Amino acid sequence: MAQQALLADRIRAALADEPSVREVPMFGGLSFMVNEKMVVAVHTDGDLLVRVDPERNGEFLEIAGARPAEMGAGRGMGPGWISVAQKALGTDTELSFWVGVAREYNTRVRGGS
Repeated sequence: MAQQALLADRIRAALADEPSVREVPMFGGLSFMVNEKMVVAVHTDGDLLVRVDPERNGEFLEIAGARPAEMGAGRGMGPGWISVAQKALGTDTELSFWVGVAREYNTRVRGGS
């Protein structure tokens, strides 16, 4: 839980300039909603669930620490949902990259989470 709290604080700072941010328990962690759409979610183990453009899914999965997101063992969430290992989020630059990718997609996607 400590890792989740630390990462959540870093995400709050990264999203501080967004006019509409809401935190919601979801996906087994704490999700950050911008314009009522999920951007990222922090899991209790400190990993990050990121919502990205499904058309760029393969590109993002090539980045160290990224893997297809699962909703339980062996149940993939599909393109556009990526889990990023805590160890790949150690610097502000690394975290900013993933939050930025998610924010960019958030501006184009319609509908809720």
